[in-house]
Amino acid sequence: MTMSLTRRIAAEFTGTMFLLMAIVGSGIMGERLAAGNIALALLANSIATGAALVALILTFGPISGAHFNPVVTLTDAWRGGIRWKTVLAYLAAQTGGAFAGVAIANRMFGEPVFFASTHIRSGSPQLYSEFAATFGLMMVIWGCHRTHRHLTPYAVACYIMAAYWFTPSTSFANPAVTLARAATDTFTGIRPADTGGFILAQLAGAFAATWFFRWLERPSQPSA
Repeated sequence: MTMSLTRRIAAEFTGTMFLLMAIVGSGIMGERLAAGNIALALLANSIATGAALVALILTFGPISGAHFNPVVTLTDAWRGGIRWKTVLAYLAAQTGGAFAGVAIANRMFGEPVFFASTHIRSGSPQLYSEFAATFGLMMVIWGCHRTHRHLTPYAVACYIMAAYWFTPSTSFANPAVTLARAATDTFTGIRPADTGGFILAQLAGAFAATWFFRWLERPSQPSA
């Protein structure tokens, strides 16, 4: 059954909102409970994010595809998965949902609704990290989509949990998440001045991975 665009947009908004509530809220909770142990705070943050991703993708996948991420939407349209005329609505819902999730998480923990992050995430290693993290995310999505679609929620969650630890940027891999996390000066924040570089790296990584999988899936020419 094909869902109306309104329902799909509502699903993308709500799913992205809860994803950011999980990311930011668990970051605040983890930092407060870890008493200065950054590794322990990151562990709590990564586990909560991965668990939320599984639940949210399973919940909203049948309705909107559970993109929750502008690069997923853009590359899916490039591959012909969704119509280009719906892309702008998806991007607006994801971005709006991300900021709503940050606002709710901030207020749940007694912080201002929005307050600009001072967490510096600049330099070429961070940008390389976001390119690699997003390339890997899209690689997992397209690879599972082709042969193990029902396992995609678990694969994506496992990858993101791992990428929290093997990338110095902690794997944002999502432009909507990046913009919204600039509005919280907490554990998961990013300085607004650093968001542009992250987003460019994410777009480059996403399209590079999508092109790579289109090449991998292309039928081979028979030998002469």
